[in-house]
Amino acid sequence: MATGYKPLGVTGLNRQGGKIYEEFLTELRGIKWHRAVREMSEQDEMIGAVLFAIEMMLRQVDWTVEPFSEDVQDVERAEFVDECLYDMADTWDDTLSEILTMLPWGFAPLEVVMKRRPDRRIGWHSWSIRSQDTVDEWVWNNMGGVAGFWQVAPPDYKRVFIPIEKLLLFRTTSRKGSPEGRSILRNAYRSWYFKKNIQNVEGIGIERDLAGLLKLTAPGRVLASDATDDEVAIYNRLVEIGTAVKNDEQAFLLLPSDRDENGNLFFDATLMSTGGTRQFDTNQIIQRYDQRIAMTVLADFILLGHEKVGSFSLSSDKTNLFSTALSAWLDSIGEVINRFAIPKLIQLNGWPIDRLPRVVHGDIERVSMAELADYVSKLTGTVIQPDDDLERYMRQQADLPAPGTPRKPPAPAVPPGQDDNPDDNQDGNDDDVNDNADDAQMAAMVQAAARILARGW
Repeated sequence: MATGYKPLGVTGLNRQGGKIYEEFLTELRGIKWHRAVREMSEQDEMIGAVLFAIEMMLRQVDWTVEPFSEDVQDVERAEFVDECLYDMADTWDDTLSEILTMLPWGFAPLEVVMKRRPDRRIGWHSWSIRSQDTVDEWVWNNMGGVAGFWQVAPPDYKRVFIPIEKLLLFRTTSRKGSPEGRSILRNAYRSWYFKKNIQNVEGIGIERDLAGLLKLTAPGRVLASDATDDEVAIYNRLVEIGTAVKNDEQAFLLLPSDRDENGNLFFDATLMSTGGTRQFDTNQIIQRYDQRIAMTVLADFILLGHEKVGSFSLSSDKTNLFSTALSAWLDSIGEVINRFAIPKLIQLNGWPIDRLPRVVHGDIERVSMAELADYVSKLTGTVIQPDDDLERYMRQQADLPAPGTPRKPPAPAVPPGQDDNPDDNQDGNDDDVNDNADDAQMAAMVQAAARILARGW
């Protein structure tokens, strides 16, 4: 009996039932981690800037569909896939924005919804996100792969099973075969946690420095352990006063003027000033944590200008490394589309799946034309020889027209005294005769201009 069709080992993914427990910190599991991701991505300035930079750079990349070959049928299928990609209910940019939510969450499940096109072919209606925090439970098959997941989501909170055949599952990593990948914010959590607490303490300290520290004195009975209910009420009221004294919340105190037998006030309040200095520079500490947060996704080049340090070459090296990481994420997105979305689309339309088109992405960064021209000029005649392909590539990088594109001749000037509107009948002349003469004269001028341009004048 053959045993090679069934796996003997497992990936080692720590899961129980439909829940995954790979996170060793219990406070970062389940709904607690969902709240942390939302707070980090929506509240922190540095994390928000990094995610914004990543999304904007990835959304400006061009996506094209390449045919399997130059055969007419292969080109036709590639054009069909390209039409379907840009004919969905949501724009491709919006769909890509939903796919990129895999970065903060680690994964992005999108349900594929099909439609019947006007040409009677089957196309994509939409790739709709299924929010990560609505995934209630994962389901695995007998081979250890993901079979789908149960979703519980508003507004009706019904439990719905979505099979993997209906999904495009985008992940940052497939470590241990985990369907939830790994958030790019996970390594930044510790720095974000300390930064947030330091910012809170800093805000409290600034408020105390500006408002001063209130000193309250009261009879000893108010602080005694056997105080009466009335004395406890006085103590609680003094605590409320001490914690509420700040500008625009409680601007003054009203205290009794009764004194004891020695002439001392029963109650007294004094506003104590502070030294105004701190042993630690919180601004420098927060900047350090910001740098570490950006470093976790290779985006620390964002801080080069703010810190007033760093050379251009250092910035260029860091951005090149960052672009390489972004390109790898785009590669993973393209692979999911090419492996799961396109084959099903081609098969549903009755075409063979052995000659599939592929979705490919363009470059993230534009090539420096000065550097490219210098590089090509140094190699021309020795390593490389000028040819049509090289010229076509150089023109493409410089956004120049393709070779052989006819130049549009400039519009000839209207001679003095000639009506520039042949259809204007206000002069009372026969416009048909004038129009014919004008057309002949204009044709002669265009031909003369073309001859001049052809001679290179």
